[in-house]
Formats: sequence, structure tokens, C-alpha cells
Amino acid sequence: MEIIYHYATVLKAITELREKGYTEDFNLKENSITFNTGSFGEDEFEISDVYFYEGESDPDEKATVYGIESKFGHKGVLVTGNDAFPESVSRKIVDKLLVHRKDK
Repeated sequence: MEIIYHYATVLKAITELREKGYTEDFNLKENSITFNTGSFGEDEFEISDVYFYEGESDPDEKATVYGIESKFGHKGVLVTGNDAFPESVSRKIVDKLLVHRKDK
């Protein structure tokens, strides 16, 4: 799957992904990405879109919005802020998310 990179505000990114059918709200939790009806591990999802946002007044106000598709057909949005991942999140999941960052 080819990843599409965009540069937009967080709200615009979420709106565009919702219009493309990314309806789930994903969250990071230990060894998985979770949503309201389940979860999946690092080998069960692909990243299709990556949106970057850097605050105009403060470059440290970074956010990344990911369009993610699970192997089970779930499409959703994951928002991370300022490259700060909780220490409890699996290194494999963090690495998979960061490998797609063009500005790392």
C-alpha cells in the first residue's frame, strides 16, 4: 500500500479522513491499537495516510494524524502529539508509526 503524505491542520486531516471512510477513533494502548469494539496488534494494520501539523507560533506543537486500516476491515484515525508516545506502548507499534514519518 502506498502511503499518502499531507500537511494540514489536525481538524482538516480528521475531516478529510472521515470523508474517505475512516470512521473509527483509534488509540494506543500497550501492545495494540484500540477502538470502541476491539483492538489489533502491530502486524494487523497498515498506515494509508499521514498528515503532519506543526504549530505556526510554536514548532513544538506538532501533531501527526494517521489514516489506519486493519486487516479486519476497520478504517480509522489515530492522532499523536509532539512525538510523545506513552512508555507503556509497544516499541514495535511506535516504530511502525515512526517509520512512515518523513521528518523524523
